[in-house]
Amino acid sequence: MATRQIERKPDWLKIKLATGDNYKELKNMMRGKTLHTVCEEAKCPNIHECWANRTATFMILGDICTRACRFCAVTSGLPTELDLQEPERVAEAAEQMGLSHVVVTSVARDDLKDGGASIFAATIRALRERLPLASVEVLIPDFQGNEEALRTVLEAGPNILNHNVETVERLSDRVRAKAKYRRSIELLERSKRIAPNIPTKSSIMLGVGEEWDEILQTMDDLRAVDCNIMTIGQYLQPSVNHLPVMQYYTPEQFAELKEEGMKRGFSHVESGPLVRSSYHAHDQVKSAQRS
Repeated sequence: MATRQIERKPDWLKIKLATGDNYKELKNMMRGKTLHTVCEEAKCPNIHECWANRTATFMILGDICTRACRFCAVTSGLPTELDLQEPERVAEAAEQMGLSHVVVTSVARDDLKDGGASIFAATIRALRERLPLASVEVLIPDFQGNEEALRTVLEAGPNILNHNVETVERLSDRVRAKAKYRRSIELLERSKRIAPNIPTKSSIMLGVGEEWDEILQTMDDLRAVDCNIMTIGQYLQPSVNHLPVMQYYTPEQFAELKEEGMKRGFSHVESGPLVRSSYHAHDQVKSAQRS
């Protein structure tokens, strides 16, 4: 495993930009409704493809995160407000887009007693009201281990409960801020105990110094708590102030990891250099429903 930053991106990480009418319309709509997307805030490499196809991941609870993870481009600091009307605006936007699958995530809000769980629940309910046939996926923070906050989200009935471990256990404290690997695994385990019929999902990014066997161990840890869906992607450094890239994995290696995951019993494994947690999320919910 390399121990120094690799400067040059390989050819398979080249991104095709698409800024057609759908992309422009979606961007204008988000600004008009004062909404945030993780696509923009986290500098997702797939934003042009997804927005051109009229899909997006809504980011609720503002755009300032109370944590400062060393891989993440989202602004960190102390949030100043809580927008109680945000769930309804998210639902309006999703309805306007005609979505059949909606992904909702958030910044970490450690300043709130429930970590923002009540706003997640309100958003799910607002989406159900406006889009009763759509599936809803939530990508939640760890709520600092607050089981009642997790229960609040699950009782609102999302179709998929997503929480990312982000990296292998050995590197978790270096890569993430405040979040703990075992606490994340415990959250996924609790989710299945509270709502066994709601599929769970998690994601890791590669290229921050992990070993191959550690990736496989992460798969085993997730399957041990009956996690259904796993996504695996390449870490890309958002700025010089973030963690350096230690290794670029090849498409062939990502394909091999997909095979390893499927052998372990995941209902779906999305694995590729540009894969992010909500990439092709609609296909993933179909796989989870069939399993």
